[in-house]
Amino acid sequence: MIIVNIIPLLFNMLLFLKYHKMLLCVSLLSWTCECSAMAVCGAGRRVYMKLFTGANYSSFSASNEMNLIKQLRERTSAPIKDVKAALVDSNWDIDAAQKELRKRGIVLASKKSSRTASEGLLALAQNDHKTALIELNCETDFVARNDIFQHLALSLANQALLLPNSSSFNFGPQSLEEMRLNLQHPKINGETTVQNAITEVAAIMGENVKLRRGYVMPAPSKGLVSTYLHTSPQPGLGRIAGILSLEVDGGKTQVDALQRVGSELAMHVVAAKPVFLTKELVSLDALENEREILKSQAESSGKSQMAIDKMVEGRLRKYFEDVVLMDQKFVMNDTMKVKAVLDNLSKEVGSSVRIVSFLRMEVGEGIARQETDASEAVAQAA
Repeated sequence: MIIVNIIPLLFNMLLFLKYHKMLLCVSLLSWTCECSAMAVCGAGRRVYMKLFTGANYSSFSASNEMNLIKQLRERTSAPIKDVKAALVDSNWDIDAAQKELRKRGIVLASKKSSRTASEGLLALAQNDHKTALIELNCETDFVARNDIFQHLALSLANQALLLPNSSSFNFGPQSLEEMRLNLQHPKINGETTVQNAITEVAAIMGENVKLRRGYVMPAPSKGLVSTYLHTSPQPGLGRIAGILSLEVDGGKTQVDALQRVGSELAMHVVAAKPVFLTKELVSLDALENEREILKSQAESSGKSQMAIDKMVEGRLRKYFEDVVLMDQKFVMNDTMKVKAVLDNLSKEVGSSVRIVSFLRMEVGEGIARQETDASEAVAQAA
């Protein structure tokens, strides 16, 4: 009885195994056909490339394509997507693709020239006769950290040293645009005009890049120019700059002492943001405007006119301490004013030392305000 029951069970198991074996065979056959088709397609692609493009397809293997993309990316710093597209359009000729990228980039750079560029860096250069400072703008801090952008900024600062002038002066981009510039960077080199160099860097970076402004300060015959750069990614670059000229009356010039105190004073200019050198140099318009503001504030207190006049004069002294360099408290030692620092330096040197001029410059200052004004004007017009 037991044997009779086992026989149907064994028969069913054999049928089950036979069915699944057939399925396995069908799956293996289908996979083999797919592999054959892929091989035929691959062979067809190689034949097509050889017959219709005149190229040896073996040189366009995936690994070689990646190597070409990597090489062109290293040469140009262009986005990978653009690099691959240029190589495909140039039939994987890397030199032709590089030329194509430059053409595309210059066209895109011209289209982006109207976009706001409020980021960037200040670049500073000095020689025995003068100090030059320029502001090179871009759209993002990411581009400002790029070594190509930084190389261009330093090159422009050195170019500004060639401007002919014997006194301090501000200059705009037009002063440098047509000057010849020799760039010596692995990814961008050779001699060209300043304007063309800026356009080419803009094409590589994919952003609006522009030279906004510059300043040149000559070195005094007896003294030196001291500088300080804040947030400096490398020597000669920063986001905020302080520059001042120290002149010594007489023949004694202790360079070490002048350099030490001069550097501290340049740092003070960056931190304290002075506007005028002395009280006498405060413009009448600025003084009257401040006086009106202070008078209006004092009158709201409801006190007598005599008390109001005293309040205004007291607050004007505070105003001078805020905006006049010589009246400001020294940031390195707030128990003394800048004037006292110069007096102590004069005693150390043995001759009178004075500040001839100073400058504070910050990346993007004024640009955001201009954008706000423009948006307000549009809103009012609407």
